[in-house]
Amino acid sequence: MTGVGLEMVWVAPGTFQMGAGAAGPDISPVHSVRITKGFWMGTYEVTQAEYKDVTGADPSVRKGGRLPVEMVSWDDAAAFCVKLTERERAAGRLPFGYEYRLPKEAEWEYAARGGAESRGYAYSGSNNPDEVAWFKDNCERTRVVGEKRPNELGLHDMSGNVGEWCLDWYDATYYGRSPGTDPVNTQPTAYRTLRGGGFDASSSNLKSTTRAYLRPETKGLNCGFRACLAPQSGRE
Repeated sequence: MTGVGLEMVWVAPGTFQMGAGAAGPDISPVHSVRITKGFWMGTYEVTQAEYKDVTGADPSVRKGGRLPVEMVSWDDAAAFCVKLTERERAAGRLPFGYEYRLPKEAEWEYAARGGAESRGYAYSGSNNPDEVAWFKDNCERTRVVGEKRPNELGLHDMSGNVGEWCLDWYDATYYGRSPGTDPVNTQPTAYRTLRGGGFDASSSNLKSTTRAYLRPETKGLNCGFRACLAPQSGRE
């Protein structure tokens, strides 16, 4: 779809139950969320080759063009999306009213669960993490994107490999007051959210409901991201 060749999967609008109740205080209460606008989600985590093509740099420690980019802060990931939007718009390849950005937490969880095609798996695409994820029980480093089985929508590595920055500010109490339609926490805190666990995570931290958080300036071996293509604010 783009000059850098980002493969993307369409995620149709829908309603799902977000959270996991007693599994943890920051993922409760379970609540109904309606995603009113469809969006495109990257089939894979942004790779080092894709990141370098857009930004001219590759900050990753473990090098490989098809490995997910890591050592990127939230600010780095957001800047990539802005640059990609500007480039694709100038080239006439961007659908009208759309922009590249980080996924909202609710969009991320909805897509990880399989969207309207969800079969209710604990991990993104399976109840067995070995089938869909690279994590501390089966690897010691990041792996080439797309090697594991995709979820119901065709998305790879939503569980494991690298943690994925989301658009929201992190607030452990947000679920108790978040709106039921297209929620996103825009109230600044000290942290931004990450989803999906990573190569160094335990299986319990790979679940589609699990939330993690870091300061937005943090760069680490487990800090990567996935881009989405979505309507701009105020656009259908």
